[in-house]
Amino acid sequence: MPPSPPRIAVILPCHNEAPAIRGTVLAFRQALPSASLFVYDNASTDQTSEVARDAGAIVRSENRRGKGNVIRRAFADVDADIYVVADGDGTYDASAAARLVNLLVEESLDMVIGTRLHSEKEAYRVGHVAGNWLFNQVVARLFDKGQSDIFSGYRILSRRFVKSFPCMSEGFEIEAEMSIHALQLRMPVREVPTHYSKRVEGTASKLNTWRDGFRILSHILRLQRLHRPRQFFGSLGIATILLALVLAIPVFTTFIQTGQVPRFPTAILAMGMVLFGSLMAFLGLILESTSQLALETKRLSYLAIPAASAASQSVGPPGSQDSVVQPG
Repeated sequence: MPPSPPRIAVILPCHNEAPAIRGTVLAFRQALPSASLFVYDNASTDQTSEVARDAGAIVRSENRRGKGNVIRRAFADVDADIYVVADGDGTYDASAAARLVNLLVEESLDMVIGTRLHSEKEAYRVGHVAGNWLFNQVVARLFDKGQSDIFSGYRILSRRFVKSFPCMSEGFEIEAEMSIHALQLRMPVREVPTHYSKRVEGTASKLNTWRDGFRILSHILRLQRLHRPRQFFGSLGIATILLALVLAIPVFTTFIQTGQVPRFPTAILAMGMVLFGSLMAFLGLILESTSQLALETKRLSYLAIPAASAASQSVGPPGSQDSVVQPG
């Protein structure tokens, strides 16, 4: 008896995407005809829900604003073998979905990221391009390995990934958290270039470059503190000690020249900073054991979920079988 095809769920978070959601739903329906298609309305004030429902999507609501809140709710509620996550604004290439899903199944991956290739200037603002590159470098430095597009919202995820992912984000930092989760557990991941289009007329980006950029950076540093405390607190400790040594240079110079220490406040401050820096480094070592235990527990939870087996038939539309099983 041939194995049954995997259950696929397409999840589209939306906030005021009425002009774009119908086309997005129909495009993913054409690419993945057997998939269950969910539109999560995130406190929209327009007709997003009605348009999505008329297009044939299963519409659910999450009233707490923020993409991370939507993803957390969807991952908790939706049961599937493979999850396709994209935005409801029509910017991601739905026609590539079947190829990406088959790549995940054929190579037994846990995440396939559709990295963004754009030819239209309006599709990807210069500030967002620069911010994406910068945060890619930050994650690569803090977690030893990075990805070329950690903010891509186009992701194909295994059940193993979704059901072991704690999802603590509330907003646009969700993509960075997904990437760090995969890096932390050393999951098999592939990146595949996909076309990225400009937004449908009548819709607007919800991402604020500076506000959300600082929020994303603080969340990345929080994850580093939780998952790599020795590196986080050790770096702070060493920096504090080095600053203390710089402050102590005039004190030592005066002592060598005169044999006296007239700058008692500076000497006391420098000594206090050395003690504080040493305490920070020692704290990082202590917390490292706790972090390692949490990582082992998360890894065991991940391994407790069976891996998806390759299906014997294509998940794409009729006639697409030969083209979608090839790795991107």
